[in-house]
Amino acid sequence: MNEKNLPDDIHLKSLKELMTLANKIIENLENKKDLESSLDEYQKLLKLNILIEKKFQTSSKEIADKSKSTIKDILKKNEKKT
Repeated sequence: MNEKNLPDDIHLKSLKELMTLANKIIENLENKKDLESSLDEYQKLLKLNILIEKKFQTSSKEIADKSKSTIKDILKKNEKKT
């Protein structure tokens, strides 16, 4: 995937920042009359969407792993009490 149209620090942005950027691109596309000149913006939006999906999956996995760990800790504490 060629990300030359996206800023260099795009991978450092939070999920919320990426969503805000995507919404701005969508707003710009909705306001344009000539769709042919919007091709680069559409491609940028598609690349951004893929990046958002990857970040979301990573965040989701981290939350799930942390939750599992917390549940295990709670269960261990409850076993010690009984």
